[in-house]
Amino acid sequence: SMESAALGRRHFIIEELFLLQCRLLHLRGLRRSGGLGVKHTLNGPFLKNLAGLLPFSLTRSQEKAVSEILGDMCSNNPMLRLLQGDVGCGKTVVAAHAVAACADSGCQTALMAPTEILAAQHAATLRALLEPLGLRVEVLTGSTPKSARLRRDIAAGAVHVVAGTHALIQENTLFDRLGLVVIDEQHRFGVVQRGALAAKGKHPDILQMT
Repeated sequence: SMESAALGRRHFIIEELFLLQCRLLHLRGLRRSGGLGVKHTLNGPFLKNLAGLLPFSLTRSQEKAVSEILGDMCSNNPMLRLLQGDVGCGKTVVAAHAVAACADSGCQTALMAPTEILAAQHAATLRALLEPLGLRVEVLTGSTPKSARLRRDIAAGAVHVVAGTHALIQENTLFDRLGLVVIDEQHRFGVVQRGALAAKGKHPDILQMT
């Protein structure tokens, strides 16, 4: 009957969703149990001094987000976290804490944004927060002048943080020790593009923002 056909179709839908969820949980478990990531330190000078440089206090939600992100980063299992917030709510400031912890561990950060304007805005915010600590923040896009020299500095580890666009995933963009990948407006990048940036390092922590 049509009624039994509808029930059968519903059964198949539920079964398919259940198996998909089981597969995702299995993959998450493999990722968390691999122990292949970088175990970042949380008591380094960059992270400690960042709090004193902030011209404002973090909101309760920002503090919670920072705490959860740093909790992931102090594990040797690679982080894969999504940070969601309204425009202007301070996601970049939250990400700056992860960047500081990454730098304390001797690693580099790559922040990928979908447009050159957005990449420049992130770089400006991170420079204001991190350059007083002694961290070098640069922008790499398709229109960056003297990009070959900048790429050499990035590959040599002389640049701590690189904010950029798709230029970050080009073959000639190499990192010395990429420990953190931050992807803003992650929905505007494909799975392959996000994976290509993560592949620039050895199991880096990944923080996606939307």
